[in-house]
Amino acid sequence: MRFLVMVKATKESEAGAMPDPEVMAAMGKFNKELVEAGVMLAAEGIKPSSEGMRVRFSGDTRTVIDGPFAETKELVAGFWLWQVKSREEAIYWAKRCPSPSLGESEIELRPLWSMEELALVLTPEQMERRAKLGFAVEK
Repeated sequence: MRFLVMVKATKESEAGAMPDPEVMAAMGKFNKELVEAGVMLAAEGIKPSSEGMRVRFSGDTRTVIDGPFAETKELVAGFWLWQVKSREEAIYWAKRCPSPSLGESEIELRPLWSMEELALVLTPEQMERRAKLGFAVEK
């Protein structure tokens, strides 16, 4: 199973503050454990929403909305992509994670759709196209 693990934004991360060196050191150690366990597929920090934008869809109309975005608790400041055997294993790793900030913080775990699940709604041609485009195929 793959999980997208999102580090929720804080007032500090939205202000563009770089993470505390102590937090970065703890995260570096944790990330090393994830890599050594074969869990981490990817990880990145995300710049504040003031540097981002959203595209709103309404029928054929596309509207670009520049950040910043008001509701900090709905924003993401970083992410991991994990490969685990189960929901319980994802929770195990999440509980081992050091706090992403010095104050209160939160991470959200969301499972990704598997190829087997997508095969229930995609045609064989669509599945073949996904494979040709380089989408990850689960083993």
